[in-house]
Amino acid sequence: MPTLNRLIPTVTKISPSTTINNSITFKALISQCKAQVQSALNRWLPAEDCKPETLHRAMRYSALSGGKYVRPLLVYTTGKALGVNAAALNGPACAIELIHSYSLVHDDLPAMDDDDLRRGKLTCHKAFDEATAVLVGDALQSLAFHILAVDSSIQVHAELRIKMIVTLAHASGSLGMAGGQAIDLEADGKGTDFTLASLQYMHSQKTGALIRASVRLGALSAPDCDEALLTRLDQYAADIGLAFQIRDDILDIEASTDVLGKNQGADIARNKPTYPALLGMDGAKQKAQQLHESALENLATLGSEADSLRWISEYIVQRPN
Repeated sequence: MPTLNRLIPTVTKISPSTTINNSITFKALISQCKAQVQSALNRWLPAEDCKPETLHRAMRYSALSGGKYVRPLLVYTTGKALGVNAAALNGPACAIELIHSYSLVHDDLPAMDDDDLRRGKLTCHKAFDEATAVLVGDALQSLAFHILAVDSSIQVHAELRIKMIVTLAHASGSLGMAGGQAIDLEADGKGTDFTLASLQYMHSQKTGALIRASVRLGALSAPDCDEALLTRLDQYAADIGLAFQIRDDILDIEASTDVLGKNQGADIARNKPTYPALLGMDGAKQKAQQLHESALENLATLGSEADSLRWISEYIVQRPN
């Protein structure tokens, strides 16, 4: 199997209208990213026969159940664009995916979104029980920070390692993902009464915070990444993070449960504020495209080494699930 390093494309320019649907290279990159992060996660997660067996079995069920792996992909492609070896990116990629997985386990609980399907499988609390699901989320979160703290393959000095830990902590907490989820819970039933500015803020935290952290972790893995470049990458990540959520809102209406791997129409059923509800379907799609084009502009100073980041932006606004 080819290594992730060898699969980074070398196209010189990608415009907003370029399609990725027939790109064998990009599909191979996604496939290799999934294989690489799953292999690394398999090494970090406790074995199923390690006590307490039920908890560890549920952890592996939740963290290795598939998915799009957009966040690890962003870690790998950002780091590689800055010259970082893929092996040194496994730790940050695992950490961000574990935080994402924990958030899904808790998000699916009856006290929150009360979903019974995730990634085409029973949610953790349905496959096991609610108490186990709570503990799974707790354990996956702690493992993420453990990896960032001790992984010897992360090739940066202590100060940058601390910055990586702080980045993930901030993105996960009350001023990031958890805070966004709190606002999301408060938004139930508000539908079109929610303002566009409030919706954008909610999703910049709930979804966007981990997207931004993914890019930042990849960049911080490069010891010589300067602040000016980090600022541009942060803005790129902010754009694609919001575009990702808009696409989610669109798919909740247009895609089927089988394609989504989760219950279709859940947002409408709970009268949640969404971009199609506030902007109309055409307006929501136009907004996603504008964010994609803005993301590309933030990569304008980077050469072909950032082509994978450009393709990821387009993938986000075109993805089928």
